Amino acid sequence: MSETPDDLSADDLNHNLASLEIPVCPTIVMQVMAEAQKDEPDLRALSRTISGDVAMSALAIKLANSPAFTSGAPVTSVSQALARLGTRNVVCVVVAVALKNSMTGVPPAVLEGFWNRTSLMAMAAGLIARHHYGIPPDLAYTYALFHDAAIPVMMRHFPGYQETMAAATAQGTLLVDAEDNHYQSTHAIVGALLVRNWGLPPAIRQAVRFHHDLDIHELPTKTLPSLGLSLIAVTQVAEHLVSELRQEQDLDVGEVLFAQACTHLGMDEHELEELREELQAMLA
Repeated sequence: MSETPDDLSADDLNHNLASLEIPVCPTIVMQVMAEAQKDEPDLRALSRTISGDVAMSALAIKLANSPAFTSGAPVTSVSQALARLGTRNVVCVVVAVALKNSMTGVPPAVLEGFWNRTSLMAMAAGLIARHHYGIPPDLAYTYALFHDAAIPVMMRHFPGYQETMAAATAQGTLLVDAEDNHYQSTHAIVGALLVRNWGLPPAIRQAVRFHHDLDIHELPTKTLPSLGLSLIAVTQVAEHLVSELRQEQDLDVGEVLFAQACTHLGMDEHELEELREELQAMLA
């Protein structure tokens, strides 16, 4: 399937939306995004929203103290965290917690493992984006959160999905190929629909849609804009390096796509080694 979500036929949309319960954007996310987009956002209102949720408060402080977004003396309160993060990154906090909360109907242990890895990749993608002009860390973080977010959606809907994932891993088959064969849909397509439902930027939606395509570097900018390609690249570098540092097999990116991502970002071995050190500190 080569269409973008906006170009999917009515039959394709009906198939994906009718057969899968795709989470809708929570009201709190819409409210925070609307506030953040104002010329003069009300930081006190945003602070009250974050402070009223334990998970959001914890994540705000964690992000404010992470090298993915800022550096400096540790912060210990939500107000300090928001002052350091700014409104764009506050949206990341709300979206991340709301996305995790939307992932229902999946065994808790499976979801926890998935989310721990996803949030780690998002932090790493934000860190790498900080090294590259023109790639906003908040967009890199949000894209990394959502690029595989449809996997729990499909896991909830299809009873044999975990077995399909395990078989794909054992056979060395790409998950998207196994999904297309078994379910006539993929987490890339469903994820793009999820991103659109949540009203996130088009670059994130297009990046999610095409992040498993092997010819992404040849796609026209009308289909995948340069920012979308850069979001994919920073996350591919993050996934590959984190797998390497954790001594895990890289089943998502591989050497070819990793090399292409590094070329796109203009990263040499010296810069990669510096990133390894920063990511190792983050993992620790």
